[in-house]
Amino acid sequence: MPTRPSLPGVLAIDTGNSKTDVLLIGADGTVLGSARGGGFRPHLVGAQAAVAMLAPLVRTAAAQAGLPSEENPVAEHTSACLANADLPVEEERLRKAIEEQGWTRSVSVRNDTFAVLRAGTDDACGVAVVCGAGVNCVGLVPDGRTVRFPALGRLTGDWGGGEALAVECMWHAVRAEDGRGATTALASAIAAHFNLSSATRLAEAVHLGEIEQDRLHEIIPLLFATAAAGDAAALGLIDRQADEIVRLALVALTRLDLLDTPTPLVLGGGMLASHQPLLLDNLTARLAACAPLAEIRLLVAPPVVGAALLGLDHLSAARPGFSAARPPGGCREAQQRLRAAYPSPLPWPPL
Repeated sequence: MPTRPSLPGVLAIDTGNSKTDVLLIGADGTVLGSARGGGFRPHLVGAQAAVAMLAPLVRTAAAQAGLPSEENPVAEHTSACLANADLPVEEERLRKAIEEQGWTRSVSVRNDTFAVLRAGTDDACGVAVVCGAGVNCVGLVPDGRTVRFPALGRLTGDWGGGEALAVECMWHAVRAEDGRGATTALASAIAAHFNLSSATRLAEAVHLGEIEQDRLHEIIPLLFATAAAGDAAALGLIDRQADEIVRLALVALTRLDLLDTPTPLVLGGGMLASHQPLLLDNLTARLAACAPLAEIRLLVAPPVVGAALLGLDHLSAARPGFSAARPPGGCREAQQRLRAAYPSPLPWPPL
């Protein structure tokens, strides 16, 4: 009778509004399987339905790891860092939904911003700001104090991220076309990209269902290109986004009493990971003035690495024999092996 492969240590899951990554990690930090899928929106479909959509990805990663098809558990511990898990009650609902799947013997669920923080630091301590489809921020210090934001959009004071910026670009473009606003090159750039007569026509096409609203994210590269050419409206939007990112970081650093201490500030999410100097140089200059000791780290590795590292941390804490040295961040050798498979965070400005 064939011997069942030993159980991997961590099932790591990181979800965003536009993509989901799954990793199966051995207790020694070896990547055994991986899968990528679409966005994760439990606030629209419910926790159980959203988690059920993760099942094919888990099975794909399990198959790569040589685990029997449809057999549970697939690992010892699930470390899930999930977009749209913005409130403790949402984290708890999602944790229960994942437990019901039976993938692992234990489950922890956090907001996806914690994955960015852990992927960019050695011990999950510091501040992380995510600017992807939306914006969010988290801060954490060794004594357990944490700073979080509700991150429910404009209802909770948020501004920016790709989805909001795309709509802002449309706002400026349409008003420029009909005379309510100042002239902006965003109008012609948007019309040309979508091969339409005007930005107004794009708004109509989205409204009528002729073009998927999700395609509006294609406007973001146009925003940066138009700004680079000196367009005032585009430059103003990028300036406001930089200001918002810095405001989040500054509040977190202040609340945690870290302004006078060299502290990692991890920047993640698609808007920031695209390495746009217009945005990064702007926020760097702002931080130099208000938080000069913040050590900016631009996340390059996928955030699911942070979820996996948090899972290894859990194994280290749960199993006293897992690491002889038991450093604060978990098993050092396992962490190093995992990190070796992915690029390290980059300092900004570049050295």
